[in-house]
Amino acid sequence: MFLADRRTDSTFEEIPIIDFTDASSSDPKRRLALAEKIRDACINVGFFYITNHGVPEDTITDAVAAGKKFFAQPISSKLHLDIHKAKNFKGYTALLGENTDPTGRGDLHEGFDIGWEEQDSSRNLDSARDDSAMSGLNVWPDLPGFREPVLSYYHSIVQLGLRLFPLFALALDLPENFFEDKTTKPAAIMRLLHYPPQSPTTLDNDGVIGIGAHTDYECFTILWQDTVSALQVRNADGKWIDAVPIPGAFVLNIGDQLARWTNDVFKSTIHRAINRSGQERYSIPLFFGVDYDVLLEPIPSCISPEMPAKYEPVKAGDYVQSRLEETYAQSVKK
Repeated sequence: MFLADRRTDSTFEEIPIIDFTDASSSDPKRRLALAEKIRDACINVGFFYITNHGVPEDTITDAVAAGKKFFAQPISSKLHLDIHKAKNFKGYTALLGENTDPTGRGDLHEGFDIGWEEQDSSRNLDSARDDSAMSGLNVWPDLPGFREPVLSYYHSIVQLGLRLFPLFALALDLPENFFEDKTTKPAAIMRLLHYPPQSPTTLDNDGVIGIGAHTDYECFTILWQDTVSALQVRNADGKWIDAVPIPGAFVLNIGDQLARWTNDVFKSTIHRAINRSGQERYSIPLFFGVDYDVLLEPIPSCISPEMPAKYEPVKAGDYVQSRLEETYAQSVKK
């Protein structure tokens, strides 16, 4: 059966939890069994939790503490790194400085974005890696104890992302190494995010929420979220399902690159964030794509006579750049 013929209009009520232990198993049957669970989640929901992922808790804790320290600075200090000044979408986004959903008035969060950078500070950091549309150095605050833990977390999640690609390949009836030559320069953008408390009485009448309803741009997103529940995922009936935080688990969701590549067999599901808790909320998403020069063409198992290809081929970097330009153009127009 073509994978294209397995597509559903799922009205899921919960997000599956997948144990990642067998990702590195030497037994191909165990890896395939894990890939089949991922396939079901990607086809029917587009979101799943992963447990036993192998990222050290200290690495997470240190990065979160660094993020809190950064966001606690005066706004004048943070605005020196305003993302709107950077051509490669690196730096600081102020409250309402982004407008993910064009029907809204802006997103009630602040963020700090970085891309690939060598973790070893002894290396030459003056020459940026050539990432096509996203080339360019990160910008860093003059804040002791910030860069090191943030980059340590970044590289840990990049390694986790690279371990996911062989499983996605198996889930798509492809050789395990299908993505290997397409991920030689991890196209990963990471954001530290801070959501201030929001009054429940203003949620639905002023067009401002934590992050408006949207889909992500890259292949998939790996999200750490704190104990404050805010993330919601929309099912086929239009119902918002809470992605309740699970201690020790990451949330993973499919993005538009992989949805296009799979002819929408894998779902890039609409989601949003609303912080109704009355508390500060912090999260760290890492958006993982393939090398920016990779051409996203329909995967053979994802097209069939009944489900022909829906999208024209596009280079991965061009697609991400166009989506980011659209998002930040909306914020500039406010």
